[in-house]
Amino acid sequence: MSEVKVKPLADRVLVQAAPAEEKTAFGIIIPDTAKEKPQRGSVVAVGPGKKDEPLTVKVGDTILYGKYAGTEITVDGQEYLIMRESDIFAII
Repeated sequence: MSEVKVKPLADRVLVQAAPAEEKTAFGIIIPDTAKEKPQRGSVVAVGPGKKDEPLTVKVGDTILYGKYAGTEITVDGQEYLIMRESDIFAII
């Protein structure tokens, strides 16, 4: 994981989404048009948190988040999601 030039504000978290599944459990290849949007990713950067509410996630955590959580952004050709910590369901 390289250093990212984006520093999230307040309770926001920058996430690199895990790649979409290429095959099913039975070995069937999934075409690009049928791939589901991933709901798992790695935390790349975190904001300082809100006053009196520190963040519970840290850089390097693998997380689960909602299907439509966050906003997609591109930084230096790399795609990320930026979301509020409240959009994160769990650390895995």
